Amino acid sequence: MQPPDFLHKDAETKLCEHFIAAGAVCSLSTNSKQVLDAARNTLQTAEVQPGPVDLRLRFWVDDTDPSPAPWPKPYVRGLNHLVFAGFDEGSSILADLRTCRVIGRFSAAMAADLAYWQTVIFPMLLTIVGASVGIAELHCACVANKQDGVLLAGPSGAGKSTLALALSQQGFGFLSDDRTFCSAKNGEVNVWGLPTPLKLRPEATLWFDELREERLTDTRSGGPAFWLEPECLIGVQRVRRCRPTLLIFLERRDTSEFRLSPMSSTEALGRLNGELITELPEAAAKRSGTIKKIVDLPCWLLQYGGQPQLIARQICRHLAKV
Repeated sequence: MQPPDFLHKDAETKLCEHFIAAGAVCSLSTNSKQVLDAARNTLQTAEVQPGPVDLRLRFWVDDTDPSPAPWPKPYVRGLNHLVFAGFDEGSSILADLRTCRVIGRFSAAMAADLAYWQTVIFPMLLTIVGASVGIAELHCACVANKQDGVLLAGPSGAGKSTLALALSQQGFGFLSDDRTFCSAKNGEVNVWGLPTPLKLRPEATLWFDELREERLTDTRSGGPAFWLEPECLIGVQRVRRCRPTLLIFLERRDTSEFRLSPMSSTEALGRLNGELITELPEAAAKRSGTIKKIVDLPCWLLQYGGQPQLIARQICRHLAKV
């Protein structure tokens, strides 16, 4: 009598497609059409099989697992090159950062939760394995004028989200408001966003009247906030990819002010590096190569205060001159 397959090593994952995940070529094999649908709605589908695969994912869904939502807070643990992320009692992934392979097991209910894949699972996955394939995850917002991207960098509370929204209502495309994924291939740098919601602090109602009808959500760790789909706000269109042309570091002031001054690439590199998470040496080296290309762009320090719409207009005037 053959012993049971407790680890599900023999589980079949015959469904397979290729995607572009923040610039990395990714293959995903699974036994669930819902997982494939989640990937199609979160990542960029590769119309034809691209070149060498950077990242391999194998996600098996247990249709007999009835674990229902709501989901607990996910947790991550690492040991050298292995990283485990747990999402609930029966749903988790294990990533090998050296081989860039990820295996996972999910309950049927979690596999069907598209919003959870878009806002939690895929963002966490890219955070875990991104540096190993040369992706730099920067603490930046990003907007785009056609294909020309403007990165807005700064610590929490610097106003990245409000300025990204104000610029989007001036005609820029909205890519991200807090975390932006950057990749460099064939000498070209691109930045990528995921379909995650826009987060705004309660004081944003001072500047955006349309928020007064929205409901605040208590995020526990960060206090109450508005969580919104950017496309639902008047004048905002989402973009998923652009080519960065400018990097602006934000320093917020309590008084009305607009002072834009050039910043050296050395200082810009130091500021970005200060926000990065620790990685294995080989992964850190790959990520560093991408970031060095980012700071080769024109870099500016914006010391500002006051109404974000006015600041956005002044940024637009500056961009028209360069």
